[in-house]
Amino acid sequence: QLQLVESGGGFVQPGGSLRLSCASSGSMSSMNAMGWYRQAPGHQRELVADITSGGSTNYADSVKGRFTISRVNAKNTVYLQMNSLKPEDTAVYYCTADILIDVYRFGVPRYWGQGTQVTVAS
Repeated sequence: QLQLVESGGGFVQPGGSLRLSCASSGSMSSMNAMGWYRQAPGHQRELVADITSGGSTNYADSVKGRFTISRVNAKNTVYLQMNSLKPEDTAVYYCTADILIDVYRFGVPRYWGQGTQVTVAS
């Protein structure tokens, strides 16, 4: 059973940056897809970004050019660098993982962290 723990959320002004980290309790090497979902109050859950075991990345249109996802398998850690943050990025961000890429992107990932709050406001 893989356990995921996020850190790095917080409060930031518009235009600022944050880096989220996700540490897994076990080896990530079997997880073909890892990444981040987010959910804001009154909104549906949204795929933000994911990265495959081979290093291919996928981003929501709303964050392209501003967010960068990376993973370091040797450290069992996934990162999300968020730049040029906007108020609409405010949400709880969840680290997620699944063995199957299609399940990850088009279904519901099997593994979820507890979430970390990101608030972007003046």
